[in-house]
Amino acid sequence: MRNILLDGAERFGISLSDTGLEQLERFAQILEEENKKMNLTAVTGSEEIAQRHFLDSLGVLCAAGDSIKNASVIDIGSGPGFPGVPMKIAEPSIRLTAVDSTEKRVAFLQRLFESLNITGAYGVAARAEELANNESYRESFDFAVSRAVARLNVLSELCLPYVKVGGWFLAMKTAACGEEVDESARAIAELGGQLDGFFDYEIMGAIHRIVRIKKVAHTPAKYPRRFAKIQKQPL
Repeated sequence: MRNILLDGAERFGISLSDTGLEQLERFAQILEEENKKMNLTAVTGSEEIAQRHFLDSLGVLCAAGDSIKNASVIDIGSGPGFPGVPMKIAEPSIRLTAVDSTEKRVAFLQRLFESLNITGAYGVAARAEELANNESYRESFDFAVSRAVARLNVLSELCLPYVKVGGWFLAMKTAACGEEVDESARAIAELGGQLDGFFDYEIMGAIHRIVRIKKVAHTPAKYPRRFAKIQKQPL
């Protein structure tokens, strides 16, 4: 695993510290142990976890560039911690908030932070569309990131309300997301965003893409709507 992480991080231009490597190795162990008790991931085995979870997450860190240093980051639909936790491990200056609607997963994240001695990271059990209306969270983050499986117009409504003007929403997609990006143009603009290009990288022979959306204006107060409405009538 260590060689896979070192080689992959080098391709991204990321330097992993010895502490970071140890934390990622321990993260993989904890993930596999806990996965036997609760359904956290379909990806198993240290090499698969290193590639499909850890390096995939570091691709987001690379897409963010130097602006990620000392940044506040909210990971929407974090699940067992992706992409936020590997990003935080590789760049400890990040202040991470990991949001998931499932309390068991958030409890796992809290235990993980304690086990890995990670500070400046918090798990929040909440629905994204509800938490965004909390003034402590709304337009309070430099970056929102998400690997959630949803169309970009839906993800944008869930994530952009958290981003302060001047920040970014980074959405993890495939290289074949062109049509999805095109259909999301109206939603992105309505929510105060502006397409800021793409960052492509390879994981196990497949091209992955980060869609970069810059927050250029405040999100109207009426967004996000109730999730049933978002699904039924996406922007």
